[in-house]
Amino acid sequence: MACGTVPARDLRLSLAMKTRLLSFVCVLSCVAHATPRRLVVASGECQDAELNTQAQAVHDALSRRPEQAVLSPAAFSEHFFPSPPRSDEDLQRQLEAAQNQFYEARHPQAEQLIGDVLRKLSRLPVGNTRWQLHAHAQLLHALNARAAGKGKDSDAAFRAILRLDPQYKLDAGLYPPSFRQAFEKVRGELARARKVKLSVKSSLPASEVYLDGHKAGQTPLTREVLPGEYELTVVKDEAVSFPRRLQVEGPDTPVFVDLAYEGSVSGSPFPCLAAPPRSAERTMSHAIRVGGTLGVEEVIVVRLERASSKGPQWLAATVLNVEGGQKLREGGFKIQDPEAFAASLSALVDFVTTGKAPPPLVVPSPQGTAPWALVNSSDVPHAPTAPGDFDVPAPHRFPEERAITAAEPSSRTPKLRKISYGVLGGGAAALVGAGIVRLMAQKDLDRLDTHLDASGRLDARDTEAMALRDSLSTQRTLLTGLLIGSGAALTTGAVLFLVSPPRAPPPPVTLDVSVESGGASARILGSF
Repeated sequence: MACGTVPARDLRLSLAMKTRLLSFVCVLSCVAHATPRRLVVASGECQDAELNTQAQAVHDALSRRPEQAVLSPAAFSEHFFPSPPRSDEDLQRQLEAAQNQFYEARHPQAEQLIGDVLRKLSRLPVGNTRWQLHAHAQLLHALNARAAGKGKDSDAAFRAILRLDPQYKLDAGLYPPSFRQAFEKVRGELARARKVKLSVKSSLPASEVYLDGHKAGQTPLTREVLPGEYELTVVKDEAVSFPRRLQVEGPDTPVFVDLAYEGSVSGSPFPCLAAPPRSAERTMSHAIRVGGTLGVEEVIVVRLERASSKGPQWLAATVLNVEGGQKLREGGFKIQDPEAFAASLSALVDFVTTGKAPPPLVVPSPQGTAPWALVNSSDVPHAPTAPGDFDVPAPHRFPEERAITAAEPSSRTPKLRKISYGVLGGGAAALVGAGIVRLMAQKDLDRLDTHLDASGRLDARDTEAMALRDSLSTQRTLLTGLLIGSGAALTTGAVLFLVSPPRAPPPPVTLDVSVESGGASARILGSF
């Protein structure tokens, strides 16, 4: 560069890059990764083959609809119950292969096989089989590491056993004296090491607590452990908690596991919530918690219902809003004519997605009783009915002197969506500001072009040119800040908008029914 001149090409290139970035941010504001919007779960007896088949049918029909994002059963199971890639027998055979590699002094190959087994062990069910495989793999890892001259890796394998079972004994007939001596040395070090307290409680009393697959005791459990990461699992009969990783640092780490909730969730053969009779409220609460964990907006709970042992069977679906924690709508149809099942299922999916209830779907009113609801014999009236008396079917049975609206949608916009509007507005304002600054900079850049010499440089003695250059530099800094800020705000706002539940749409039809001593009146409002 010649003395006394300043290049203008860098300023021109910088502003061109800012223009491209401005266009990119505009596109980015309209694009964000959408999370699955809906989840379909069965509710009832989770081993009922018919229930799982019908719930799968609802899921498949909903998934086939255009622009519907539905979480798959495989994704559900992988989140809550990751299945082991191999069985315990396969892992045992892999350890035997690693042992053969060790005997042949192929230490790298043995280390690779052992490491693969240890990574897959965490997906096996907790219990003695998993623990024995874990201990066998760690001891083989220690043997292989010591033979390869890796004493620290060998001690780490010892600690992985002794931190869970400080009284673990080595078989003197299988391991040499030097190996047993090193094992006892690590045992002594861990006995003197600092401990922290881990306290575990469960909503089901006397539940079994497992740390890294090893049984640690029953709840309520209080135990001193070495600081570090543990996998905690709580079991009571058939109920098994979700797998969770705990970072135990201390001095006290209390953990409460709602096993009554977690144990009611199963992923096979279809996502299901175990629900005993007359537990609808608790089941809906569990469904909302599951939906919140998975990040969906709505949960569709599918049930097979009978009002009585001799009554017809109904396929019912309840749509729940996760963020608001409320029931949006409920509908169902009789399962009686196999030829009409496809049309009825399509009507149910229409109801789930739009709120419209075409025949033969039955939608109970908020104060009415669903025809599939369980009825006690004491609830059935025995008084004779005179001819001509006004009667309302079960889904629309109302008290006298009271007008009922079939649906009462909430007009309140969710808080998260309001926040997204504010963030998007701020990002848009910053983006407009960036555009204004870019236009102003273009004017200064055009004026600066008139001060360039034949070689495209500026004369340092030209005060007006130097002032324009400084102004462009300031505008470039401001433009960069506005673009970065608007990009972050628009991206955040778009993500918040997508994950927030939309305001419930108004019902297509509103039904008001009034029953008086002199008769009855009905009013229907809506679009047809």
